[in-house]
Amino acid sequence: MNTEKDFSPLTPNIVRALNDKLYEKRKVAALEIEKLVREFVAQNNSTQIRHVIQILASEFALSQHPHSRKGGLIGLAACSIALGKDSGLYLKELIEPVLTCFNDSDSRLRYYACEALYNIVKVARGAVLPHFNVLFDGLSKLAADPDPNVKSGSELLDRLLKDIVTESNKFDLVAFVPLLRERIYSNNQYARQFIISWILVLESVPDINLLDYLPEILDGLFQILGDSSKEIRRTCEVVLGEFLKEIKKTPSSVKFAEMANILVIHCQVSDESKLTNDLIQLTAMTWMREFIQLAGRVVLPYSSGILTAVLPCLSYDDRKKSTKEAASACNHSLMKLVTPEDDEDEEETGSGDSQPREDSPPKTEGDTNDMLNASQESVGFSNICFFTPTRPRKKFQRPLFWSTVSTVTHRPGLKSTTVHLQLSNADRSQVTLDLDGIVQVLDRHLHDSSTGMMTRIAVLKWLYHLYIKTPRKMFRHTDSLFPMLLKTLSDESDEVILKDLEVLAEIASSPAGQTDSSGSCDNSDSKLELQVPDGAKAGPQTVVGDSSPSTPSMNSYFYKFMINLLKRFCLERKLLENRGAFIIRQLCLLLHAENIFHSMADILLKEEDLKFASTMVQTLNTILLTSAELFQLRNQLKDLRTQESCALFCCLYRSWCHNPVATVSLCFLTQNYRHAYDLIQKFGDLEVTVDFLMEVDKLVQLIESPIFTYLRLQLLDVENNPYLIKALYGLLMLLPQSQAFQLLSHRLRCVPNPELMRTVDESKYIESKPVGTKRPAYTHMDYNDLLQHFDRVQSKHLEVRHQRSGRADHPDRKLML
Repeated sequence: MNTEKDFSPLTPNIVRALNDKLYEKRKVAALEIEKLVREFVAQNNSTQIRHVIQILASEFALSQHPHSRKGGLIGLAACSIALGKDSGLYLKELIEPVLTCFNDSDSRLRYYACEALYNIVKVARGAVLPHFNVLFDGLSKLAADPDPNVKSGSELLDRLLKDIVTESNKFDLVAFVPLLRERIYSNNQYARQFIISWILVLESVPDINLLDYLPEILDGLFQILGDSSKEIRRTCEVVLGEFLKEIKKTPSSVKFAEMANILVIHCQVSDESKLTNDLIQLTAMTWMREFIQLAGRVVLPYSSGILTAVLPCLSYDDRKKSTKEAASACNHSLMKLVTPEDDEDEEETGSGDSQPREDSPPKTEGDTNDMLNASQESVGFSNICFFTPTRPRKKFQRPLFWSTVSTVTHRPGLKSTTVHLQLSNADRSQVTLDLDGIVQVLDRHLHDSSTGMMTRIAVLKWLYHLYIKTPRKMFRHTDSLFPMLLKTLSDESDEVILKDLEVLAEIASSPAGQTDSSGSCDNSDSKLELQVPDGAKAGPQTVVGDSSPSTPSMNSYFYKFMINLLKRFCLERKLLENRGAFIIRQLCLLLHAENIFHSMADILLKEEDLKFASTMVQTLNTILLTSAELFQLRNQLKDLRTQESCALFCCLYRSWCHNPVATVSLCFLTQNYRHAYDLIQKFGDLEVTVDFLMEVDKLVQLIESPIFTYLRLQLLDVENNPYLIKALYGLLMLLPQSQAFQLLSHRLRCVPNPELMRTVDESKYIESKPVGTKRPAYTHMDYNDLLQHFDRVQSKHLEVRHQRSGRADHPDRKLML
């Protein structure tokens, strides 16, 4: 430094001592400066005071010589001490050169700068708050300083500054939050510790409402929660816990909408191998659970994003039991927010092109398949899904009052930021359900083959809930959902299939589907007429879609469901073998057994694949005769006392003709014993195969079951049931010498002699017969017509078998053993 330069009012001795390498000499110079400044303060000579500070800053603190910089720092501290309470008038000039030295490469000089600033702040106290941001910025750098002495000095200064902020009521939080939001994304552990400690302090000050600015820093807090340091994670958990407690105390002032997407992001794990990610996910899911319970319908616009985050967690194992339980609570609470009011028509605002329109052109079955294929090709989820909520729409022209909120800033790496709007408390009830987004998420999870079982069950529960609460709007999406719901019937889990059947049953029976707004079901195959024999006196011709008074009404999707279910059984024979009976029995419980059998029989009547038709009839017949779910239907068919039961018998009979043994068993069930005998007589013209004999064997076993108890008791009335005995003898003659033959033969040997059974005069005996054995006149049917129909169907089967075997003529029938 040029010692000849004029540094007045500093004396040459002071200048020389400030430049000395020895600390003691610089300290002596500082004491001289303190005396000099005190004199200027007494004289109220602010010009000289500023001149002294300017010299110490520019000529010493900012000098190129290290000893001069050290002298300048201690000199500025001496000025501050001398100024006392008046130092606030000169803080800008005092602080700026000291902060510049924080960036010096010499660790000793950084330490002296920290010491000088400590003295300046200690004297000024609350007067430094207008300069808090620059002080905080400098301290955040020193917090990560590699030198332990510098770090120790910065900690002393940090504690002093925290004390000043805590005891002051003039802290400018608005000006500080942008800096805090920026620095909270630091990856340095010491900087993170420094940031989190300041947030904890500010949260504890009663006069500082940091909760209002929580959306600005929440994302950064979750970033810090993933730090590798256990101490930092613990401190961050404490901070988040304090915020959550305050949210629970004052939910009305919380900006839930602005933080919803932040939680959605952190509820999704991008790397499950990191243990810290589990903590982040659990904490975010816990917050989400509280948000849904506290905010209510305010979070509905974010429901698609919430479901994207929540649904995969439902399939976690016990290693993530806490996260799974929190996710389950979120899912349950969110589902309860959907009410029938969400199904009301609302006036479209803005560009509502994304909403399906009722007057849109109908989708064909080809379009549906294309949609299914497209959705299958696009299966897969990105690591992080970010959803922008739909804007609530006006209802009844009532104005909405929006509160302005700031942009949610997310961590670096996110491609964009999103501005969210929050409804005022008075209009929370008008929040619009993001139904399109929810359905899209649910559909994607159904298509994803990696989706866990519990997640699939939850998806199906959501669909069922939406069809119950918002049926009109949901039927706009039915055509796109229908193919995947049918495919889900092939799922490995019985519980998934049960929930899937509940959804399909609701679609098929919902009154909202009666309008057929989609128009996709108005085709020739979806409305089939029941073919009643000409001789049947069962009233007017019945349309399958027209249900009897005892059955619930079905919509157009019911027939679409039945047709597609049979198609799936035809294409997936293993599904029919392993789950066919289970599916049909459950449908009989969910819908109505008469509807199920009536419609399937009608569809099978036009089935071109005769082998499948025979197999399907055999399956349906077994279910009809053995399932407890079909008890009421069996009783309805047993006596054929009503017009509806006669029509049902005719419908079943015509399809049951695809399987001769099933047709006989249906006649046994309906007590048409003479017709059963006539059918058995025609078995001599059929090709008797091993499969055929196995079916006869099963029928014999069924005759011995409780289902046919009434039939066995009727063997006692030999005179009035001769054709029953003849039919049973006909079955016996068909069987080879097998266990079934022995069983039936033994039963027939037990048939009593009619002479022994007659205990009264024959005329009296006839008159004393119960009236119940006589059927109403209108139940008499033209059985010749039924037999002719049986012959025609069996001729088709025989022709198909010959074509498959390559035989052009009709050789002698041989027993296929």
